[in-house]
Amino acid sequence: MKFLTLIFRLIVSFTFIFSGFVKLVDPLGSSYKFQEYFSADVLNLEFLIPYALPFSIFLIMAELMLGVMLLLGYLPKFTVWSLFFMILIFLFLTWYSAYFDKVLDCGCFGDAVKLSPWETFYKNVALLFFILLLLFTTKYIRPLIHLTFVKWTTFLSFIAFLYISYYVLVHLPIIDFRPYAIGKNIPDGMKAIGAELPPIHDFYLESSEGLNVTDEVLKEDKMMLIIAHNIDNSDRQGFSKIKNVTDKALKFGYKVYLLSASLEDDFIDIKDEFDLNFDMLFCDETTLKTIIRANPGIVMLNKGIVTGKWNWVDAEEVFDK
Repeated sequence: MKFLTLIFRLIVSFTFIFSGFVKLVDPLGSSYKFQEYFSADVLNLEFLIPYALPFSIFLIMAELMLGVMLLLGYLPKFTVWSLFFMILIFLFLTWYSAYFDKVLDCGCFGDAVKLSPWETFYKNVALLFFILLLLFTTKYIRPLIHLTFVKWTTFLSFIAFLYISYYVLVHLPIIDFRPYAIGKNIPDGMKAIGAELPPIHDFYLESSEGLNVTDEVLKEDKMMLIIAHNIDNSDRQGFSKIKNVTDKALKFGYKVYLLSASLEDDFIDIKDEFDLNFDMLFCDETTLKTIIRANPGIVMLNKGIVTGKWNWVDAEEVFDK
């Protein structure tokens, strides 16, 4: 029984650590998923949407820390019971998503592993089974090493995870699993493989005159895109740095556009305020949030290949080579 407990302990702990880590490197992605769950069409808890990011960080930290604590054997009763209640919540949400066809991707493994709603539900059923067995065999869960070492490892893990969360929110995800990661070819990503949707299926750029300029943008070898998915919610101070870096880009022969889902009047306001020397193209807001986790952010393209991505905080690094 001790050996069986160890096997289930390792399966559960590594699953939660992996699930937490792939979301830790991109907490904004998880917050967007919470916004989807809180929306009127799903759980109808729209008053919670402003708190989506804190919810995201809390969930990520809980997954990671409970996974680490189970692996190390620290506070086994508290850990296993916490995992039990957490998996019950996950089980309900994934069943609800699958049965009512509400959320097509729960985001349980971030953008690293895509599962269908029913696949996610059955995965959680299996985890519930393992956790229930651990509840009845908690007495066999002992610290892997000395208790003092386990305590310090748990504490230092918590500090490290908090720092990573802070870093990626200020800058950009340290690992990018999305089809717009540096080195990815957007035109190739738009090609269908068989009957499945291509990885990139909603990249469509439209000028203020209503013209489709997607191909034109993707053919340029020196293209800088400023991404501001929602201008009203963007970091206003960021446009001062955007002004500096885009002026340099224009001087170096780049074409520059701002991509946004906002109204053109919103763009005209910031264009006049910050004396911006480029025009705006319209794009779907969800697509822009997928391209870069910054508002505003900077993306460099060479014939459709992503060659660089920066949060506005790091704008001075774009040409600092």
